[in-house]
Amino acid sequence: MIPVDSALVNREEAYDQIRDYLHDHQFTLGGNWEYDHGYFDRALDNDNKVWLRIPFGVTHGRLDGDTNSTDAIIRIGSPFVLKHLYNEGLDKEAQVNTYGALVDQFQEPVDKDAPVDDEWVSKAKSILREVEANWATP
Repeated sequence: MIPVDSALVNREEAYDQIRDYLHDHQFTLGGNWEYDHGYFDRALDNDNKVWLRIPFGVTHGRLDGDTNSTDAIIRIGSPFVLKHLYNEGLDKEAQVNTYGALVDQFQEPVDKDAPVDDEWVSKAKSILREVEANWATP
């Protein structure tokens, strides 16, 4: 995990406004959100192994996922770049779904904090500068 400086840190606004703006810059709400915090993620590579992640905390209200009806106000934390390495091929630990006979293809990363090449840090910085430059000032 490599921290990346950003003028967005400590910015506090309505969740839906920040979400919509970051969505325009290819960020999505990470699947590991909670009612009091979460992450906006953007893949930096085509294999979805290297990510630019912008954390946030809920300061008022309650986050209710990617719905349009939330009163949450959030504060942006310090962005960072991370890399997840996965086993290639089939997951030997996959479970068969009894009802659908589907294989659970999702697996834990082999390394959740693999080394990040400088090219990805540079790309993340470039993306953040673009996001910062186009963000409406309060």
